[in-house]
Amino acid sequence: MLENSFKYQFTNYWRCIDKKILFSFFVLFFLGLFFSFSSTSFLAGERLNKDYYFFFTKHLIFTFIAISVMILISVIKTEISLKLIFPLFIITFVLLALVPIIGTEIKGAKRWIDLYFFRLQPIEILKPFFILMTVKILTLEKFKNSQIKYLLSFILLCSVIILLIDQPDLGQSILLTCTWVATVFVSGVSLIYIFIFFLIFLSSLSSLLFFFPEKFGYIINRLVTFFDPSQGDKFQLSSAIDAIKLGGLTGQGMGEGILKERVPEAHTDYFIAVISEEYGSLVSIFILTIFLYISFRIVKNCLNQDNKFFKIALSGFATLLIFQTFIHAGVNTNLLPATGMTLPFLSYGGSSLIGSAILAGLVLNYTRNKSYLYD
Repeated sequence: MLENSFKYQFTNYWRCIDKKILFSFFVLFFLGLFFSFSSTSFLAGERLNKDYYFFFTKHLIFTFIAISVMILISVIKTEISLKLIFPLFIITFVLLALVPIIGTEIKGAKRWIDLYFFRLQPIEILKPFFILMTVKILTLEKFKNSQIKYLLSFILLCSVIILLIDQPDLGQSILLTCTWVATVFVSGVSLIYIFIFFLIFLSSLSSLLFFFPEKFGYIINRLVTFFDPSQGDKFQLSSAIDAIKLGGLTGQGMGEGILKERVPEAHTDYFIAVISEEYGSLVSIFILTIFLYISFRIVKNCLNQDNKFFKIALSGFATLLIFQTFIHAGVNTNLLPATGMTLPFLSYGGSSLIGSAILAGLVLNYTRNKSYLYD
């Protein structure tokens, strides 16, 4: 009886799930495992004097946890997941607010909470729930004909950005800001409101730089270095570009790259450059194409969604995924200033993997009922 029930549920789940998106997520997770082995072995064995498989083993464990989280979220009833949005957002927001109090500082930035087994970066877990809370505000029935919903969602954004700026974490602030703009734009906001928002954002950023230069001067330094490399330390950016050039189209070969030896956080912040050096730009282009394909499938589903909440939420997820991917790639190719942005599903880091898994699970959950329309 139990076996038949499980078989029925699995059959129903498999029939409704968007298999192409699911398979694409699995490909990204397993590519992350493969490249993690190559990019972290030297760091663990030679530089930190640990077992060569130290980081790979941790990445393997977190990948297993992440895949489990993705499947679990994709399986639960959509009605239940909608009820959990607010409490989960509050929990992750509180964790983010606790970072300045109990957080661990690494290289001048306090972004992590030490949980003994691993360091949690709350913003990585918060991002999917931030999108859902924003969409929840934008689609509330009592604000249907009111513009106050945009103000409330803007206040929500500001509350998160203030906590991020204090860490400081400019990269995640820009990512969330761009995602918020795209999300409210899809909801049907007037362009004049977006223009006003940009004025407020630029004014606030300028004020921070003017009144607190000792804390936020690094933003100016990064911009100056980006536009005029001779005025600052360009070691990491130039090393990443050199690595991509050395790799060419087909790469130097597995384990033959030197970027991971020269740049301390290459396995997180410069993942695309590491891959390009060892396996070639063709592999990097293939990975970026997978992200584009996932986003295409999500947007295609949006066009067939009748529910406004799901339509806007999926648009927000696709935007977050694409923006984070191309900010990471832009930094690696010196098209954008350094931000410390990870590559979703692939870069080393437990918080990043679990955050990506939550987003993937929600995408699969919200697209599963109509996936058969596109096969």
